[in-house]
Amino acid sequence: MSAGDLHPASRPAVSVLVPAKDEAENLAPFMQQCDETFRTRPEQYEVIVIDDGSTDDSAKVLETLAAKYPFLRVVRHRSQRGIADALRSGFLAARSDVMVFFPADLQFKPEDIPRLVAPILAGESDMVTGYKEGVYEKAFVSGIYNKLSRALFHVPVRDLNNVKAYRREIMEDQPVRPDWHRYMIVLAAAQGYTVTEIPVPLYPRNAGKSKFGISRIPIGVIDMLAVWFELRFGRKPLLAFGMLGAGLFAIGFLAGLANMVMIATNHGLFAVRSVWTIIQTCLIVGSIFFATGLLGEQIAVLRAEQRELRRLVDERRTPRDR
Repeated sequence: MSAGDLHPASRPAVSVLVPAKDEAENLAPFMQQCDETFRTRPEQYEVIVIDDGSTDDSAKVLETLAAKYPFLRVVRHRSQRGIADALRSGFLAARSDVMVFFPADLQFKPEDIPRLVAPILAGESDMVTGYKEGVYEKAFVSGIYNKLSRALFHVPVRDLNNVKAYRREIMEDQPVRPDWHRYMIVLAAAQGYTVTEIPVPLYPRNAGKSKFGISRIPIGVIDMLAVWFELRFGRKPLLAFGMLGAGLFAIGFLAGLANMVMIATNHGLFAVRSVWTIIQTCLIVGSIFFATGLLGEQIAVLRAEQRELRRLVDERRTPRDR
């Protein structure tokens, strides 16, 4: 990590986390706009650019920029690890209690960052997300994604996957899972954090090309279902698998009774054999579901203990540690 560190006594109020993959052409104008915006603000900012395994000249550009802008700090991944990991790395390097997720491609302007953080600094909200105002080339796919998400999770925002500002503790509570940064709002709202939304203008990309294509759609749907299951049954997996297992056992039991009645009344072997197949299937699959639920319960206990340990560690950390 290279950094244009500020003096420890001047701890920033806001940390802007900027994941960047092959954004060499965008970084200089982005940092210039940040400088122009932040120098007029009463609160202090730091910008943490996470170079996510760039193969262009991003590393050299960032080294030059870090010498020029004292509020810039740089974290580098040797290989591409994705936005979720980049945000986690930026979070670990950040020193403030308020963070902003902001891309480096200049589709959003740094001048809007103070508007994002204002409700949080004023104590009016725990998380602020922007919704896009402007022409968006992936509007159709984004619209379907947002509608499905609102239907599943009932969150009161129009755009889940956009620039956002949030308190530090929200990031501390986030599961470390690839691509789950898209559901930060959903997970935060489920934990009781307040979420508000403001309009943010969207501009044409300054340079480079988007890293996301249509192949991300199936992954997004699977992630959405995984988040839904996590929120619904993550802490009580036996509730889901146990109910399925119990239901299948009940079907097997009733089928067994029907089988015995057919044998007793001599109704033929065809019905007996078909019912026997149903009984076997229900008992085997039901046993698998129930055992899966028990195993899930053990994992849930370990996760709860891990969360408690993280909470205790965070409580013992001093502001200087952060």
